[in-house]
Amino acid sequence: MHHHLHLTFGKMINLGQIRTAFWKFDQWINVVKTWFSFSCFSIYLRNSSLLVAFVVLFFSCREPFEPEPTQVPTSVLVVEGYLDTEGLASEIKLSRTVPISAQDTLLAESGASVTVLASNGTTYPLQEQNPGVYIFSYDLPEEGEYRLEIILRGGDRYESKLMRPIITPDILDAGFIRDEDGVEVFVNTQGNELADDFLWTFEETYISRPRIRTGYIYDAAIKDVRFSTDEEQIALCFKTEYSPDILLETSSRFQDQVVFKQTITEIPVGDERIQERYSILISQKAIDPDAVKFWETLKRNTEDIGSIFSPLPSQITGNMRSVNGENTPVVGQVSMGVIKQRRIYINLADVAPWGYIDPEFNDCVISEAPVMINEYDQVFSSGFILPVRELMVGTTIVGYFTTSRRCADCTLYASRIKPDFWEDE
Repeated sequence: MHHHLHLTFGKMINLGQIRTAFWKFDQWINVVKTWFSFSCFSIYLRNSSLLVAFVVLFFSCREPFEPEPTQVPTSVLVVEGYLDTEGLASEIKLSRTVPISAQDTLLAESGASVTVLASNGTTYPLQEQNPGVYIFSYDLPEEGEYRLEIILRGGDRYESKLMRPIITPDILDAGFIRDEDGVEVFVNTQGNELADDFLWTFEETYISRPRIRTGYIYDAAIKDVRFSTDEEQIALCFKTEYSPDILLETSSRFQDQVVFKQTITEIPVGDERIQERYSILISQKAIDPDAVKFWETLKRNTEDIGSIFSPLPSQITGNMRSVNGENTPVVGQVSMGVIKQRRIYINLADVAPWGYIDPEFNDCVISEAPVMINEYDQVFSSGFILPVRELMVGTTIVGYFTTSRRCADCTLYASRIKPDFWEDE
């Protein structure tokens, strides 16, 4: 498979990487402290003839040097987003870093006023859809210049540098390759003099099935087992996951700026994502050199853990600044342009044999002993045990063989609601 530049991040691309960067700053301080602790030891060790002096001086020098603790801000506003200028709903996400010791990895910044300001004075307000997530859905002239303005609930103001939208070239092709390692999803595109650097993100949606399927449900109102309706079924679900990577590439590295079979994601053999039918929506975004520099700096901070020569958190800035003053930290990169998208589907039959088996459910079995009619309410009312197979006497159902809910209910792990975009085979 092809290997390209991947930038790993958490549920939002900010917290996992920014928190890691601040943690690395602490590591850098510890490296310095350790060097001072042993430097005195090494000086006297070189002169082996002064053994007595070494012993005395070693014990007098073994106190580690403790530099004054550096004040590293633990609550930094983080701004991220790519605003589409042709009306495609896009997001600005606002959040704050938290201390490494905190249990939460995400602290959404809610209640802010977020607005795009055009150089001609026109304003485009964003609406908060979910905590810390602000939606932008406007068709703007690409020849204009724009600035993002953020006013927090407490009155703190932030703004971006002026941005000129970049028209992203089309995705020429998207597909997949099946090899011995699994599946590689790729795109082909071509850059130009105005759009040389690309950023790709993706959204995966796939069918999720439970280990044991049942079409029955216990109805407490009638104290009996019946067939489940479409709204109650628990045997077919859909699971959506967002790209854990940011993928960058520069088209001018290739002949005629053609980016051929750029790896978007790799799915190993047996992965649950292709247990039946899989879909991936690929978003291609052209970015400017400053945005490339931001993501590459962030990448070095997250991958070069332990090196004192790596960029420190203060070097991760982006194109956002505080209007209130330089001492108010903010980290983030906001870009504008036309997002180009392509969706593909992969069926299990396309890649078989696949061999998906989740060992977490290897203990799932259908009971050998049935639950009889007079036991329905006692056994099924809790919801932990589900009816799976009927026990017949002649043409009459007199009981059901059962399994546990975790083995038969896909809604514990995914959603039964079919996405609007989903296309069946």
